[in-house]
Amino acid sequence: MKLYEALIEHLRSQINQGLFAPGDRLPSIRSLTKEHKVSITTVQEAYRQLEFLGLVEARPKSGYFVRGQSPSHPLPTTARAARRPLEISQWEGILQMLGADKSAPVFSLGHAMPDLTGDTLSPLLRLWARIARRGDLSLLEYDSLRGNLELRQQVARLAANSGSQLNADDIVITTGCQEALFCALKATTEPGDVVAVDSPCFYGAMQAIKANGLKVMEIPTHPEQGISLDALELAMEQWPIKAILVTPTCNNPLGYTASDVHKKALYRLAQRFDIAIIEDDIYGDLAYTWPRPITIKSLDTDDRVLLCSSFSKTLAPGLRLGWIAPGRFRSAVVHSKFVATAASSTLPQQAVAAFIAEGGYERHLRKMRGQYQRNRDRMLPWLEAHFPAGTRISHPTGGYIFWLEMPEEIDCVELNRRLGGEPYCIAPGALFSASGKYRNCMRLNYAEGLTAKTEQALLSLLQTLASQQTANAS
Repeated sequence: MKLYEALIEHLRSQINQGLFAPGDRLPSIRSLTKEHKVSITTVQEAYRQLEFLGLVEARPKSGYFVRGQSPSHPLPTTARAARRPLEISQWEGILQMLGADKSAPVFSLGHAMPDLTGDTLSPLLRLWARIARRGDLSLLEYDSLRGNLELRQQVARLAANSGSQLNADDIVITTGCQEALFCALKATTEPGDVVAVDSPCFYGAMQAIKANGLKVMEIPTHPEQGISLDALELAMEQWPIKAILVTPTCNNPLGYTASDVHKKALYRLAQRFDIAIIEDDIYGDLAYTWPRPITIKSLDTDDRVLLCSSFSKTLAPGLRLGWIAPGRFRSAVVHSKFVATAASSTLPQQAVAAFIAEGGYERHLRKMRGQYQRNRDRMLPWLEAHFPAGTRISHPTGGYIFWLEMPEEIDCVELNRRLGGEPYCIAPGALFSASGKYRNCMRLNYAEGLTAKTEQALLSLLQTLASQQTANAS
């Protein structure tokens, strides 16, 4: 155990034992440095990790204090461990949620769409237009199989913010994070293999597992701490798991960010069983804290971690630009990329590379992180006031997605079916599980906040829910 990890356990033990009550001021950095004979950096890192765990809070010019029960509202419960690996279905439900069977566009309350109305995206559009006006015919040609060199260089530079030391040759540009996940699974498994996932798990990742002919082992996941390492270890001892697919930072859909200690323990577990980790970091740049959390990839000493991300959630999904740092699996990933799409679109790559290089991406992130956090804090009281008594709501540490767990008698799959005639739909929790769990749960987007359109849709949703409960009671 490293020095700062030992200090974390010491302070956490004192807090849990009640030696420091909520609101109490904790020892200063200087006093802990002297008491434990460690560096200032060690104490600062320990306090930073305790902030991630939600146990302490920093107050400007005052020091660190024990947080009260935060969040104050009840969090979603942790699901039971799965008994065995399962095959994945749920595809028809995803099509329904996406409105694929409707002629007119559907307003999805659960679709993970960023806010596209901000003025910080305007420079990207201007760069796009400027590049297009050059009339360079190379924009109509195939780009490099691994992607535009300048974009890969910029991605490598951004990765340093999460602790990952990458260069352009370590990165392959993909058509969104979905292709990155698909290629990562293709490179690390064979049909029939078992993949462990945090549960609930993003339905797109589940469908990528299905498309590769794989089975899934769902591992219970805490809404603040992350995937259960004990349950994961037990599953790996019992089943021939070939890869772990996790979203440990700003998780989709639970919203948690695992601590550095937890990420290190997960990495050591993968080393012990000699299996790959597929790390989905698509929301990592939208973490509300700074510096942004580290990735598991930043801990990777033997190239077993395949880091996947995208600009779909930070900028716009229509760009269809993702990337993967596949480590030792690069050759297999490049082959899968060639088979799937051959190359990503040239113009978007050049525009985004220029946008990052000119500082537009960082300015956009700063604005959106603040907006999304304010939206979370403003929308939570509304949800608590209007949704059925007993509803549990996640407390996201980044991004713009809530996970709502309602009383067990509520069926969100049936609720979504009843919304078939409405111009909006929800993302039922059952889509996030191979076993069909979480039927009383839903994912909810708050990227644009509680707009008039969103509030009207939610109130109509609650009316439909009330009529459903009345019908069930009769």
